[in-house]
Amino acid sequence: MSELDQIDRDLINILQNDLGLEHRPFEAIADQVGLSETDVLTRINALKENGYLTRFGPFFDAAAMGGAFCLCAMAVPAEKFDDVLTKVNAHAEVAHNYERAHRLNMWFVLATEKPEGIPNTADAIERETGLTVHCFPKLQEFYIGFRVAA
Repeated sequence: MSELDQIDRDLINILQNDLGLEHRPFEAIADQVGLSETDVLTRINALKENGYLTRFGPFFDAAAMGGAFCLCAMAVPAEKFDDVLTKVNAHAEVAHNYERAHRLNMWFVLATEKPEGIPNTADAIERETGLTVHCFPKLQEFYIGFRVAA
């Protein structure tokens, strides 16, 4: 991270905390770091484009809004992986799909508007791929407040 100047580091640290609910939250951040709002937005875009920020956006509590999340895994034969990946990712409910070096080599998250959407989507994926979707529903939530100092 040697290419980052102190303002970039400060922005990364600030963005890991709550973004204000004011009308122009980036203007408030700009005041904190001594830049214009436009300069802050330009720097945030550059941080994303250069891979220093991999994701920037809100996290929503799906359950509090009536929906659900579920971690899922599949054992996908290597020769079918790309085909299955395409079929799985075609579902709008699928997020965070990763390949792992394990018998269960495809892991993804289902996020649905209603709890019944989890088994419905998992069943659809099973029908389309001919493979079992193992669902690992959340039993308890832990908030760890993970932050990385830039």
